[in-house]
Amino acid sequence: MTRRDSSTLAGVSDVTRILTAIEQGDAKSTDELLPLVYNELRRMAAHKMASEPAGHTLQPTALVHEAWLKLVDAPAQSWQNRAHFFGAAAEAMRRILIDRARRKSRQRRGSGAEHVDLDELEIASPAPDDQLLALNDALDRFAALEPQQAELVKLRYFVGLKIEEAAEVLGISEATAKRWWAYAKAWLFQELQSPPAC
Repeated sequence: MTRRDSSTLAGVSDVTRILTAIEQGDAKSTDELLPLVYNELRRMAAHKMASEPAGHTLQPTALVHEAWLKLVDAPAQSWQNRAHFFGAAAEAMRRILIDRARRKSRQRRGSGAEHVDLDELEIASPAPDDQLLALNDALDRFAALEPQQAELVKLRYFVGLKIEEAAEVLGISEATAKRWWAYAKAWLFQELQSPPAC
């Protein structure tokens, strides 16, 4: 085992230990958690912000801080492990980006929704706000049917994790993650091609 591998394992066990302490009501442990997870959260946010359309005003650091506040201020917060925590962080970032897109969309009512090409999800291309909102609505419908596969989509699209990284966070094999990703893309593509229900 290399020094890097042993330090990564130590970091993972520290995060798990601190999450357990937080779940047991030790509020001071929250202060210990941020330094251990900040760089990973910042990397996730920077990746997502790099794919935002030009002219956005939210910076990765601000996205991390907003997501952190949502995570630690949530009533009855409970994270089972490191993977669960990062999944919650991905969801918090997604909600922040969607809320911002909805506010912008409300400001310019009347614009039509555009087609989302799900093949572009692999490279996380910039998505105009209307496309992001359409994808979010479709993802919510997908999550009602396939919650685990929807988590994979959130980690890949909204956080920018690679297939192997998302598989690790979700605790599944890379092969399973690839199958889920193919299924999710096909389902979302079909959903986004369907005319909106009146």
